[in-house]
Amino acid sequence: MTAVFLGVRHHSPACARLVERTIDELRPAHVLVEGPAEMNPRLDELLLGHELPVAVFSHYRDGRRAATSWAPLCDYSPEWVALRAGRAAGAEVRFIDLPAWHPAFAERTNRYADAEVRYARATERLCEQFAVDSPDALWDRLFEVEPDEGVAERLDAYFALVRGDAEADAGDRAREAYMASWVRAAVAAADGGPVLVVTGGFHQPALRRLVAADGPEAVREAAPGVELGAVRGVGRDAVPGVEPDAVPDVERDAVPGVEHGAVRGFELGADGWPLVPEPPAGADAGSFLVPYSFRRLDAFAGYESGMPSPGFYQEVWERGPQEAAERLLRTVVERLRARKVPVSTADLVAARSLTEGLTALRGHPRTARIDVLDGLAGALITDDLDGPLPWTVRGALRAGTHPVVVEILAACGGARTGRLHPGTPAPPLVHDVAAQLDRLGLSGDPARAPRLDLTDPGDLERSRALHGLRVLGVPGYERTAGPAHGVDPVFTERWEPRPADGRDAALVEAGAYGATLAEAAAAVLAERAREETDAGALAAALFDTVLCGVSGLSAHLLSELGARVGVLAQPGPLGEVLSTALGLWRHDRVYGVARDPLLAAVIGGATDRLLWLLEGARGPGGVDLPRLRAVVAVRDALCHAPGVSGLDRSAAAAVARRVGRDTGAPFDVRGAAFGLHHVLVDPAGASDGTADAVRAVALSGVEALGDWLAGLFAVARDEVTAGVRTDAGGASEGGTGDGAHPVPEGAGSLVGVLDDVLCGLPESAFLAGLPALRQAFAFFPPRERERIAAQLLARRGLRGSSRALLRTTADPLLIARAGALEDRVTGLLARYGLDRHGIGGTPS
Repeated sequence: MTAVFLGVRHHSPACARLVERTIDELRPAHVLVEGPAEMNPRLDELLLGHELPVAVFSHYRDGRRAATSWAPLCDYSPEWVALRAGRAAGAEVRFIDLPAWHPAFAERTNRYADAEVRYARATERLCEQFAVDSPDALWDRLFEVEPDEGVAERLDAYFALVRGDAEADAGDRAREAYMASWVRAAVAAADGGPVLVVTGGFHQPALRRLVAADGPEAVREAAPGVELGAVRGVGRDAVPGVEPDAVPDVERDAVPGVEHGAVRGFELGADGWPLVPEPPAGADAGSFLVPYSFRRLDAFAGYESGMPSPGFYQEVWERGPQEAAERLLRTVVERLRARKVPVSTADLVAARSLTEGLTALRGHPRTARIDVLDGLAGALITDDLDGPLPWTVRGALRAGTHPVVVEILAACGGARTGRLHPGTPAPPLVHDVAAQLDRLGLSGDPARAPRLDLTDPGDLERSRALHGLRVLGVPGYERTAGPAHGVDPVFTERWEPRPADGRDAALVEAGAYGATLAEAAAAVLAERAREETDAGALAAALFDTVLCGVSGLSAHLLSELGARVGVLAQPGPLGEVLSTALGLWRHDRVYGVARDPLLAAVIGGATDRLLWLLEGARGPGGVDLPRLRAVVAVRDALCHAPGVSGLDRSAAAAVARRVGRDTGAPFDVRGAAFGLHHVLVDPAGASDGTADAVRAVALSGVEALGDWLAGLFAVARDEVTAGVRTDAGGASEGGTGDGAHPVPEGAGSLVGVLDDVLCGLPESAFLAGLPALRQAFAFFPPRERERIAAQLLARRGLRGSSRALLRTTADPLLIARAGALEDRVTGLLARYGLDRHGIGGTPS
């Protein structure tokens, strides 16, 4: 007897019923299922008493690439029903697809992702023919609400039509050739007995042709690019979008006699079954079962994994379409009422009436999901919508979706989360984390917020364990307080308990990175270091490395940072790297990385690169705050890390002098460079040329002066205003400031020069430059502003409260509203890319 092929749609109740009925009637000797062939020795584990949904999680990692994949299964998945019913019928049950790590699955994270994007033209024509909006509505119309009689023939016709228009890629052709070799082996082993093959419908027509092919020429005709003994198109040079070096040369190294670029899809083992490709030496690959959820199943890659609305179709599987529709109506109304959305009995009656009317109007023999959804929307939504209803198009839910629609889809999706049988094997990481948390007193459900003293060795170890879980994305705790960067003088942490839904699955999936918590965290951080192109993200990865206590990785990560800082083109992000590295190098007494030589190499390289970038700075006016913070980081490195190799104070001062005089450089950069030169060469102000510089810049306009001052004050505020002081009775010492006796300043002081320049401006020019001046003086804290105000009073021979000058007589609420308006305008400008290098920001 030849093989019987059932092409199915993943997670379809109609297809699951067909599989179960076919097995019961056919009583096959072998049931072959699309799924990872490397799981065949572990089918008993898969068929333990799990609460579905669950998924086979597969991972692969070598020195060149990493990949993860999920094969989700729920009660009504045809693949699951084939495994369960086949085993119950006494059949030999096997998975027949390539391992998930194989290059045939390049760029695919879900084994059961539908191929509908590849046959969109055919489904579009069918949607037009049947007057439906989406492929999901089309599927329901053709299969889910129709009687079960004749469903196999309809499925054959449907998949033959859609595959006829589609072009299979190299990965699909390789998988199909490999699966066909299993089918031929099963037919031979059955010795005339029936063989049932359950695969995605996209593959079914090709599998029929491949299995029916007789001889090399027939195989070439049935599957172009495939040779007998080798599956071409899946080697190191054949997978579109994958670099040749990223694909392991598994076949050439692991199977003597098989040509380069071949997959041993037709090579049989001693037992007569196709051999399963093995990962190359040195690669880490494996598969484990993980709990899954309807939420992940529904939203996975924008409804890519088969049928949407798993909660609704679970009801269809258990109770049938009619009762599922009725229960959905009631569930939506209950959810809306629980959220205080007014829904009357009349609304429920209207929704039911609309649903029944749409079912009859559309000629559906039973109520379809689309009938219920449209009936609910028509009865419960009375205001205008800003887009099509989500179930009429493919894709994830958009932000701003109507709240009633959100509740309708939430009811359809369901809240079920799977649970593994207690006897299910778990990766070593799961056991290591459980042992560590128990030893550290962090096991069990988080009942209180741990407050950790980072100077205590035991609390430091607890902190590192919690940060390791955070880096791995394992839920349970969230840090709400603690050091934010390398220079943050905070030595305590607070962690708050958070919902731990999905914790078990996250731990199993994190097991792909290593057997212990430290090893897994190190692998994740190393991956971040390799993949990140943004310097700020690299700086964050560096600090996470320190927080996790991953000393071995720090050397690798710092090497990555050292290499990156030499090629980064934006001063702002590079300044973040320098600031983080310098803070850790200078101040760390908790994590043990102070004066680290690798950190010193990053500091030296980043400083040198930033000076080079600043000397070539060009661009529009305005203040670039991240760039100014980068100059501050250079200043701190030159002043506080004199022993670091590569830091030349005199050479840096020469660069700063040139940039400060460069008329082509932005004014904020020129001001920062002037301040840097001041700090490096004359911090005491013995030969201060600030006043002359202010007069020169003022000739370019008040806005230019404001930008220049912002750069100057960001870098050298204390140095250039060192003379602004009051005596012991002044406002700087507290009180109201009344009766202050400011120390007189000469006309050449910075404040005096600025006072003269600004007082000589016409009112219109002063108002035009006021925002830039306000931004510049925002670098001064309130007490220093009082001192400046006191000096202005003294220059005018006045006595009074300097603090009163800083107070406004305007309505505080009006000021608050104006500030909120400015924030909204700034946000809109940033959203549309119209902001200018952080204008409107607040200096730090």
